[in-house]
Formats: sequence, structure tokens, C-alpha cells
Amino acid sequence: MADFKTHITGSTIVGIAYGYWGVTCQSMSLESGILAGGLCSVSGMLPDLDSDSGIPLRETSMFAAAVVPMLMIERFRDLELSHEAMALAAMLIYIAIRFVAVEFFKRYTVHRGMWHSIPAAASAGLLAYLVMPCPSESIRVYKSIAVVVGFLVHLILDEIWSIDFGGGRFRLKKSFGTALKFFGQSQIANVSVYAKLFLLIYLAWGDHGVVDRIRQRSRLDNSYIAKPAPEMIQWDKWLPWR
Repeated sequence: MADFKTHITGSTIVGIAYGYWGVTCQSMSLESGILAGGLCSVSGMLPDLDSDSGIPLRETSMFAAAVVPMLMIERFRDLELSHEAMALAAMLIYIAIRFVAVEFFKRYTVHRGMWHSIPAAASAGLLAYLVMPCPSESIRVYKSIAVVVGFLVHLILDEIWSIDFGGGRFRLKKSFGTALKFFGQSQIANVSVYAKLFLLIYLAWGDHGVVDRIRQRSRLDNSYIAKPAPEMIQWDKWLPWR
């Protein structure tokens, strides 16, 4: 299978191309293009979260724990959290990812299991969609797809490295077909992954409407506080000391 450097190099090259495509062909801002390219690059490490130890698990967990709270700033603003509440939420998310999520992957996943699969890539993209609400739905989808692309680059590289071309012979290794797949050998793992995928689809489907309602309520509240009623303005004109 491909090593860590190969995975991060491949996903970074694809991420640069993806960011460039977004800026030049999809009218994305330069900031959105750079962020999407970075997300694609880092997502190339995500499938190796199911490894029990090593550089991928350590680097990915530390990066995700630090970056995810920053990506959720827009979500915190929509919820009208104070600065102190945002800081507390960021610390709790860091602890949850750095320790709880990592421990979960160590205990309940096996390397090249269903976390190395196409539905897992889709789940990663949906999680990114839920984490990063944006005023523009196109930008939100663009950045979420970047995570899926980086994830898939990892899986494709694993499959390519499962083909042995040594000695002028073409031979498939035992690991061939264990990365880019829809189903694994464990039925429990299959049910678990697809149950999570459908749950994320359900949450993502309704999330855009929830965010719009929160923002609309916030605008109405601000408008109510900032603008006096028309009848008060009319009455003010007849004050005796005016």
C-alpha cells in the first residue's frame, strides 16, 4: 500500500488542481479555493484514521482537533454564541476529537475495513458539510466535495499500490479491492457505515433550512431592536419642546 508521504503528496497535488479549478472555472474566491485545496490535501490522510498508531493517526487527529473548531465559527455565529461560549465550544470539540474520536477509531475499526470505502468518503464529505455552514450554498458544497476528493485520492492510491508490476509481471496483491469498495466482509460494519451515512444525509438535507431559519430570526430580532415603530416617530414630531 502507499505510504504516508505518497498519500499526502497525491492529495496535495489534486487539492491544488481542485482549488485552481474552483477559482478559475467556478467563480470561487481565492480564499475559498485555497481552503478547499487545503481540505483536499489533509483529507488524503483521513482513511488512515483506522490504523492503530503511526504518523497518519497522530497528524490527522491533531490537525482535525485544531482546525474543525475554526471551521465552525460560522456555525457558532448562527447560534449567537458569545466569545466565551465559542472558546468553550472549541475546547470541548478539541477534546472530543483528540481523545474520544481517536480512541473510538482505535477500538472499533480495523485497518482497511469499511472506513476504507466509498460510503465512508461520502460520510466524511457530509460531516464537512455540517461543520461548515456558509451564506452561499455553492461554496459550502464546493468545500465539502474537496474532502470527498481528498479521501478518494487516498483510496485510489491504495488500489494502485495493490498492483505489483515487479519483474515485468502483472500481479494483484491480496490487498487489492479492500480500499475502493462499497461493502466489506463484516456485515455489522456494513450496516454501521450505511446507517451513519443515511443519518448524515438526513441531517444535511434539513440543515440548510435550519440555518436559514436561525439567520432570519436573528435579522428580525436585530431589526426589531434597532428600528423604532412608525407611530412613535409620528408622535415624536408633536412634542411641545420640538
